[in-house]
Amino acid sequence: MQHILRYSTLFFLLMVSLFGIEKPKVLTPEEAFKITATHNLQGTIISVVLGEGIYLYDDKIKLELTQPKVVDITGWVERPKAENFHDNMTQRKPFELFVPQSLLEDQVKKGNFTLRLSYQGCSERGICYQPLTKDFTFNLKGSTLVQTESSLSEQDRIAQSFISGNIAFILLSFFGFGLLLSLTPCVFPMIPILSSIIVSQPSHAMSAKKGFWLSLVYVLAMSLAYTLAGILAALFGSNLQSSMQNPWVIAVFSAIFVLLAFSMFGFYEIKMPSFIQTKVSKKTGEVQTQGVFGIAVMGFLSALIVGPCVAAPLAGALIYIGQSGDALLGGSALFVMSLGMGAPLLLIGTTAGKYMPRPGVWMQNISTFFGVMLLGVAIWMLSRIVPSSVNMALWAGLSISASIYFGAIEPLGEHAKGWHKVLKSFLFMVLVYGVALLVGLLSGASNPLAPFEKFTPKESVSTATTSSSFTKITSIDALNLALKNSSKPVMLDFYADWCVNCVEFEQFTFSDARIKAKLDQLTLLKADVTQNTPENQALQKNFNIYGPPAILFFKEGKELSEFRLVGFKNADELLAHLEKLGL
Repeated sequence: MQHILRYSTLFFLLMVSLFGIEKPKVLTPEEAFKITATHNLQGTIISVVLGEGIYLYDDKIKLELTQPKVVDITGWVERPKAENFHDNMTQRKPFELFVPQSLLEDQVKKGNFTLRLSYQGCSERGICYQPLTKDFTFNLKGSTLVQTESSLSEQDRIAQSFISGNIAFILLSFFGFGLLLSLTPCVFPMIPILSSIIVSQPSHAMSAKKGFWLSLVYVLAMSLAYTLAGILAALFGSNLQSSMQNPWVIAVFSAIFVLLAFSMFGFYEIKMPSFIQTKVSKKTGEVQTQGVFGIAVMGFLSALIVGPCVAAPLAGALIYIGQSGDALLGGSALFVMSLGMGAPLLLIGTTAGKYMPRPGVWMQNISTFFGVMLLGVAIWMLSRIVPSSVNMALWAGLSISASIYFGAIEPLGEHAKGWHKVLKSFLFMVLVYGVALLVGLLSGASNPLAPFEKFTPKESVSTATTSSSFTKITSIDALNLALKNSSKPVMLDFYADWCVNCVEFEQFTFSDARIKAKLDQLTLLKADVTQNTPENQALQKNFNIYGPPAILFFKEGKELSEFRLVGFKNADELLAHLEKLGL
């Protein structure tokens, strides 16, 4: 009975925490800030009514005339004296802004005009809202034409969903986001890591159940790493994942993968010391505990080093945590999202456990195959810190060696089956690709995806990257100077060598002919944050960027925040986005 009461109490407390019995309602932006405007022959009156416990930062209130020309009229319009609240000057009561008709006639002359009110506020409950703007369009003679509220960027919309959304719906949504993110390149390198772990287990002890539990340990550790890194990034303005991209860290981790790969080739066996295994087996059974801690460590480090991705859902959760301090809800969303990212890994681990081959030649071949994949992961990681020529040489060596080992140049037997011939064809193509990489290396090529780029006429080459079109900036001062000197709209790309999606942007999106035509209309800036220097961190913190990739757009020196992009976009998606910008 005591156990029943204990678990019933815990369940009740969980439900209270999740669904908020008698929890004070958090106002939506529309409820928190009720802003209306009227216009007559005396002028325009903008009325601001604040919800209960809501206040505005006085220095964030800005009133501009945006049509037919841009004029900042904040200083020409009176508003109530600001109140000091928590060491900030704020507006805590309803107020009106009156724009005299004489001022409007002096600036507009005739026809239509648009006033834009920019503002940002918080709730006394600790929730801070995103910067918002609201536009009002009138005719100078007195008629109202349109009233619109500016849209938010994707990550800001996600952050706002935390404020007013149902907790269960938020967590379910983030699990769906995780499933979508599992299809991105950041998760792919984890597949051979987990598969090699499963394959390296003793075949007599492996089953679908054991494969599932081992995969679950890996995925839970990975999710824990993403969650902790995200919370730390939001609360302290640091990015643990970018800190883990130090060349020494990457080199050491790549060496570990090489050691694991050679153990898969049968050169040696990596296992827990026998005296520790003996102690463990006495308590819980060796089959159930062997290597679990190592798998958890591998999952934790894989998340930080192998897959440092930032996407709109992740950025939205971090923005919410950073502004509200609510690490519980934000962290829960990040954890659930990571579980969604790991769901395919659970499926792979379970099926690998179910279909583990019996000991014999097949077992050795599969172990060797995953050893080759681990070497591929090691090379992929090293590509962030080694010269392109070394990267090409490593891929060439791996492709040629692996294809020859698996029999690419050995003759087929007289009674070879059809699938043997298919496998032989595939191995031969890998061998040819390896030779192509070697030829490309000797010719001076630098891109493994285009080994013959030096042999292709310049006029017919679709450049793999547009890096030369971007001007690199490293500090806030450099950015402000570039914005000041640009006569065109500006696009700022946050990039890092260790960011898989950033490299994909350059190789597949920016290289598209349609995108390049649009980008010609912009001043292109690149913030390379590979080294994560203090200047890099200050630049990211200035824009609340928690990691690359992120693309910001500026016009007349001011960011168009609603057009900010976080995460990878293919050419079609970016093209549609640029067209919304009017390009």
